[in-house]
Amino acid sequence: MTQLTPEQRRNRERVESLIRLAAPGLNLVLAAGERLSRLVEPDDPDYYPPRVTHEEPELPEHEH
Repeated sequence: MTQLTPEQRRNRERVESLIRLAAPGLNLVLAAGERLSRLVEPDDPDYYPPRVTHEEPELPEHEH
């Protein structure tokens, strides 16, 4: 993978910051949708609950 230019790094950091800021709101939307879907169809044999982790994913060695 080629090295990012300083401008590309800044843009990447901005996008990642926006995602971090939006994540709690998006989690609330997902939780509300899950509850609504359980109200609409309480018994869903194909439902697998999501695995929620609050850990930061590890970056591959070349991205540190």
